Amino acid sequence: MRLMKLFALCMLVPLIGSYTPLPKKEKIIIVIDPGHGGSDPGHTSEIKNIQPEKTLNLLIAKKFGAYIEQNLKNVTLIYTRTDDSFPSLDDRVAKANSVGADYFISVHCNANDRKTVHGTETHVHTMSSKKSVGLAQEFENEFSQKAGRHSRGVKDTEDREHSLQVLKYTHMTGVLVECGFLTNDTEAQYLNSAAGQDVLASAMYRALKNFVVKEHPSISFIKTTPTNNTTVANNGASGNETGAYVIRIMSSKGEIDTGHESFKKLGMPVTRRKVEGDTQYKFQYTVGAYASKDAANKDLEKVKNSGFKDAYVIRL
Repeated sequence: MRLMKLFALCMLVPLIGSYTPLPKKEKIIIVIDPGHGGSDPGHTSEIKNIQPEKTLNLLIAKKFGAYIEQNLKNVTLIYTRTDDSFPSLDDRVAKANSVGADYFISVHCNANDRKTVHGTETHVHTMSSKKSVGLAQEFENEFSQKAGRHSRGVKDTEDREHSLQVLKYTHMTGVLVECGFLTNDTEAQYLNSAAGQDVLASAMYRALKNFVVKEHPSISFIKTTPTNNTTVANNGASGNETGAYVIRIMSSKGEIDTGHESFKKLGMPVTRRKVEGDTQYKFQYTVGAYASKDAANKDLEKVKNSGFKDAYVIRL
């Protein structure tokens, strides 16, 4: 008996000595999946000049990705498509699984036979997928609390009465985001607008950021932005101030006229600034110029109430 115990102990020693802890994760991989594309237009609107779902999905997805690239580090970003092509559902699943993604986020627009139905939804495969449900809840919280959208909540296979292939067969935390209903005329116009797309994309970015920062406490995600000491005239204060504050309302790839109809409800002049660096969104739009953050915050609520729910104060 004593000999057997000694033999068992000797067998355990090399096993214990050979154990190597898993390396700590230093970055994460996110796959963004703009739904439909190519010969598959997805949902459409009855309103003339409203772009089909496939186009809106891609626009919102790229804006979402641009926010991630601009503001987060230690993130590898991969798209299932970046143009008007149609990867099959199998292709999308295979791509996410093959790169070992940590997160899969599919971007869509919705439709319903009843034109009055509107709002956002975030879908998971099953409510037992706790991480996916947690991420989905972050999306819906941001849509309703910060972006001013009507949230229809988190949905799973039982709610839909069918499964979604891109959620069922991907191996990582995954959600499918429905940004709004193209069959609701008001929401279709919103989804088709650059301002609406920017608000939705920035809400999605904040939701993702909030979740990954909590989920991966050992990874440093937030980029530090160097201060650019540009002199801007103060609104209501004497003289000029270095490092003045402004209210950022949106960004865009191409130039948008600062006299555009969507800006008129602000009742304030809009300034367009060229953004330097490696980013798709080369233009930033701001209003006001303030000597202090407190002064800017006094006008922030007015700007948000004018339709730019995602506006925030920045320092130049």
